[in-house]
Amino acid sequence: MTPPDDPGFGLYVHWPFCAQKCPYCDFNSHVRFGGIDEPRFRTAFLRELEHTAQRLGPRTVTSIFFGGGTPSLMQPETVAAILDRAAELWHVAPDAEITLEANPGSVEAGRFRGYRTAGVNRVSLGVQSLRDDILKSLGRIHSVAEAKAAIEIARTTFDRFTFDLIYARPKQTPDEWRAELREALLIAGHHLSLYQLTIEPETPFAALHAAGKLIVPDEDTAFALYDVTQEMTAAAGLSAYEVSNHAAPGEESRHNLLYWRYGEYAGIGPGAHGRIVPDGVRNATSTERNPESWAALVERDGHGIIEDTPLTRAEQADEMLLMGLRLSEGLDLQRLAQLCGAPLPGKTVSELTQQGLIETIPGTQRIKASGSGRFILNEIVLRLALDLPTEKLPSAAE
Repeated sequence: MTPPDDPGFGLYVHWPFCAQKCPYCDFNSHVRFGGIDEPRFRTAFLRELEHTAQRLGPRTVTSIFFGGGTPSLMQPETVAAILDRAAELWHVAPDAEITLEANPGSVEAGRFRGYRTAGVNRVSLGVQSLRDDILKSLGRIHSVAEAKAAIEIARTTFDRFTFDLIYARPKQTPDEWRAELREALLIAGHHLSLYQLTIEPETPFAALHAAGKLIVPDEDTAFALYDVTQEMTAAAGLSAYEVSNHAAPGEESRHNLLYWRYGEYAGIGPGAHGRIVPDGVRNATSTERNPESWAALVERDGHGIIEDTPLTRAEQADEMLLMGLRLSEGLDLQRLAQLCGAPLPGKTVSELTQQGLIETIPGTQRIKASGSGRFILNEIVLRLALDLPTEKLPSAAE
């Protein structure tokens, strides 16, 4: 695994199709009831990979993540073609983590074996709840029985696996969550992702929330649910290495750590985002969100990128603060100073520490958000960012 001071280089591959759109989801996902032309999209993925490699030059790939959408709707042959082409274009580290997201309803043992043969060595299952009535209210199309079956297939097929649950749901109590989480920990591997439900703009849940028909737990209840989460996962040996992610030591998601450590990653596919460093300048990239329009752009230009913006040092500092403070290992202040061209003022750090919102990690030049600070992370980042240099310094790589 790459050390904290060497985040590595990753590829994010976005498969934008789902069998059904969930009412809480604001990801770039699309339903195509008439089916899709998978060979066309496979060819487009390969072309965009080639364009990215030509632009970036040599890299050592430390992680590849197939996200979505529902990547487990892809044929294993498509996954294999993408991984094979990536290995032709770059050096892929022998211990590279290669993750594929899957929905339990689309899990088949044969298909999972196909992904394993293609090179996938880690799977992430979108379970979301271990209660059938809750799954229905979340718009999920799988059952608890299917979720548990998928977990067992993942356990016996891949070296590593994880699954997601959503809590802080309407009317959920700490006792109810404690019982569900206890059940989850009994069947978990060495990693769990546990997310509080958030109401995302322009989703069906947002409309219900605005109409008063969907009420999420208040702040005190949400905090109590968070406390239950931290207590139970820590007791099970899966402590929080990030706000919503829990793992045994050494079992953290390497690809997600790359994001939070502010590493370099290329986004491939419709609606994929990237942070790449061509020619020593860090750029924010994003691709066309509509799948068919993206494919047409790739066929015409070799890529579907519609945003490619150099980031100022101030913008990079803001992003690094937001990412790094999420981690239990904290944010490297020396690296931040190198990026910004100036150190973070000690006065603000002292004030936030005295208020119990951030903590200095003993023996290091690192700070992290405290348990209570994680609830107001955006406010902490804003306060720290206001004390960083405000002039529009030129973008630069570290």
